[in-house]
Amino acid sequence: MKKKIDPYLVGILLIAAFFNFYGIWNDETVNPYYTAAVTSMVQNFHNFFYAAFDPAGFITVDKPPVAFWFQALSAKIFGVHGWSVILPQALAGIGSVFLLYLLIKPRFGKWAARIASLVLAITPIAVAVNRTNNVDAILVFFLLLGTFFLFKAVNRGKFGWLLLAFIMIGIGFNVKMLQAYMVLPAFILFYLIGTKISWKKKTLQLGIALVLMLGVSVSWAMVVDSTNADSRPYIGSSQTNSVLELAFGYNGVERLLGQETGMGTNGTDGPQGSSSSGGEGMQAPPSGGQSDGNPSGGTPPSGAPDGNGQSGTGGQPPSGGQQGDPPSNANGAPSSSGNNNNGAPGGNNGSKMQQNSGGMFGTGEKGPLRLFQTALGDQISWFLPLALFGMLGIFFNYRYKKKRWFHLSETQKEMVFWAAWLIPVAGFFSVAGFFHHYYLIMLAPAIAALSGAGFIALLQLFRQESGWKTALLPASITATGVLQAFYVSQYSFVFGITLGVLAIIGSGLLLFSRMKSQKLTTGLATVSLILLLAAPTYWSLTPLIYGSNSSLPETGPQLATSSGGGFADATVDTNLISYLEKNTTRETYLFGTTDSTTAGPYIIKTKKAVLALGGFNGTDPTLTVKELKQMIKDGELKYFYLPSNSKAADSSVIKWIEKNGTEVDASEYGGDTDATSSASKTRTSGQSGGMPGTNGTGNGTLYLLK
Repeated sequence: MKKKIDPYLVGILLIAAFFNFYGIWNDETVNPYYTAAVTSMVQNFHNFFYAAFDPAGFITVDKPPVAFWFQALSAKIFGVHGWSVILPQALAGIGSVFLLYLLIKPRFGKWAARIASLVLAITPIAVAVNRTNNVDAILVFFLLLGTFFLFKAVNRGKFGWLLLAFIMIGIGFNVKMLQAYMVLPAFILFYLIGTKISWKKKTLQLGIALVLMLGVSVSWAMVVDSTNADSRPYIGSSQTNSVLELAFGYNGVERLLGQETGMGTNGTDGPQGSSSSGGEGMQAPPSGGQSDGNPSGGTPPSGAPDGNGQSGTGGQPPSGGQQGDPPSNANGAPSSSGNNNNGAPGGNNGSKMQQNSGGMFGTGEKGPLRLFQTALGDQISWFLPLALFGMLGIFFNYRYKKKRWFHLSETQKEMVFWAAWLIPVAGFFSVAGFFHHYYLIMLAPAIAALSGAGFIALLQLFRQESGWKTALLPASITATGVLQAFYVSQYSFVFGITLGVLAIIGSGLLLFSRMKSQKLTTGLATVSLILLLAAPTYWSLTPLIYGSNSSLPETGPQLATSSGGGFADATVDTNLISYLEKNTTRETYLFGTTDSTTAGPYIIKTKKAVLALGGFNGTDPTLTVKELKQMIKDGELKYFYLPSNSKAADSSVIKWIEKNGTEVDASEYGGDTDATSSASKTRTSGQSGGMPGTNGTGNGTLYLLK
């Protein structure tokens, strides 16, 4: 019999497409750090394979290449545009919604699958990430695809499906390294409790699958690390030019411990000093940059590019600020994409990082309630109470009536899988010291699955059971509604109180309807669910309405006054470009600079190589003085720009450049002579550096190298 297409699923996928695609054509450069890499990767296979940041293949980005391979293929087909590098992530977001529907439907039914997929489609942080070229959306897609294969392995008893499932985790490792391993407890536990084979055979099969996963995980890293360093780019954000060190250090345990390699080092001549932790005493990254390869905006050059790529006259580089702060305008206020606070509840200014000072990057205070705090909660936790109550609902609704409680039904086992995904990941974010808001997308599938399946289970318990179990559905609606009201009240007290009161009234009416009819109960439960969907839907719409920072995606009404990072942080000085193009001949690099945040916009604009000496943070030990002198002698590099706030300012390489290079008067390329001549004096003043702008706001130095 031919299967019919679920019209509700079609509608949900259209909703996801709208959220993921609408307006992405307005963001020309998205996260310029990654867009610069794609610009380089489409130029030759060498850059493509290594995910080289610059066209000359000097250094890589700080992530593995798989997600960027998809972005580069899209850019090769459609050209390098903001929307073309976003396209793979937007499609991955839609694919994740579809996969979740397929995963939930067999055991929990159509309505559970519909609700779960809808919740995922409107999860605020998921929407925000899907609309950027950050790699997390592709990671989640591969992990859900692995889950799809795992469920087939358990339900059909086929070993091949298990291998495919763990291969997907290995591919996920090559998207964002150890973050992919967060779901391993769920995969292992579910296979152990779900398959009906001997424990000896289970252990053997899991062992083989894990070995295969590890092999896939380190395959690219082993190829790269075993290649002669002179024949490949330097591994960005590593201190030993090693992918494995990057995976288990900068992108590994340092995330948990709140450390960041290079932030406390002295420069590019070798690792000196230790990692700084907790953000205490940290300087802002070069040019207003942000760690983890996600510049927070405010790249040095003045003037945002217009539709023709020409620089404007505004856009002074951000001044000072805590690391990770969003771009600021000339008065120090958060920069905007041109939207005022029209119709936004409340009107609090600033990004989530500015509003919430707790933890590094405004991620709240560590502890078991961290995910409920306003610092993180309104990005991911809208349905977290419903998911937690949902676990109870599923456990009691689908249990074997005549067996002991630990004899789990097949449906309960799938609930255990999603709980084993949710709990360890939530635990990590509750204690981790170093992560960004958009990492929270890792929680979205589990919360959505347990919310959809749990809501239906709670409704069935409410209809069929008696006693305290009937209180679970009203309690879940009340708890979820009150939490949502708390988030909304941070921006509009009236709207928040209204939402909370309506949730409580809805729960009371549900209890009353139980004495009337099941039809009335179903109707009231549906209305209550729609009420709970309203606020997160608006939050998900805010990036579409106001624009957002594509480097550090987030959602919320605060975007009405703090958005625009994705538009403003890839500005370039066209006068400087003209000067350099006129005065360089056959050099490999248009110019060199200390960090990728400064170099990225110029790579995107010119499609030419710009040497990022110290990688993203400006502190990678890529070159010695001897190697730099050889590059100059060989005619590879003629000009070097030194931002005034460079963390590499005390390295032997930079000292050599300052001593032996000839300062270029800024007036020769339309810059500010006073700003340029005083650069060395302001280098430690805490001001953000930047390429000299067309309106004289720069405060760095351009050197002619001999």
